[in-house]
Amino acid sequence: MDEIRIGIVVSEFNYDITMMMLERAKDYADFLSVNVHKVFKVPGVFDMPLAIKKLLKMNDIDGVVTLGAVIKGETDHHRIIMDNAARKITDLSLEYEKPVALGISGPGESRLQAEARIEMAKDALESCVKMVKAMKELH
Repeated sequence: MDEIRIGIVVSEFNYDITMMMLERAKDYADFLSVNVHKVFKVPGVFDMPLAIKKLLKMNDIDGVVTLGAVIKGETDHHRIIMDNAARKITDLSLEYEKPVALGISGPGESRLQAEARIEMAKDALESCVKMVKAMKELH
């Protein structure tokens, strides 16, 4: 099978958590012999769709992994962010017929819960790789 080339879009918001997620995903990609071809840092989860779209348009990207942590604040703002991001991520995956894995923890989580979910970055990467392989088999 051809080399799998993945793009990662990572939120800089909650940087201490998301950069650890990025490192876990990159390490796991090395373990799986997957090429992390591009890493695109965006200010927050709400900013991800444009970066995802740019990556999906590239011929040398087979799929995208999103990484972020949407932590609950004093209002329900976190729900608006997550609901809209998740919906658009799904729409982009369908539009470009390439997998986009949801590696964004939340909404409604505390900082401690977000820290406990850092390892889910590996799950998102694995999900993306499995879907890329499945899509290549269909073509």
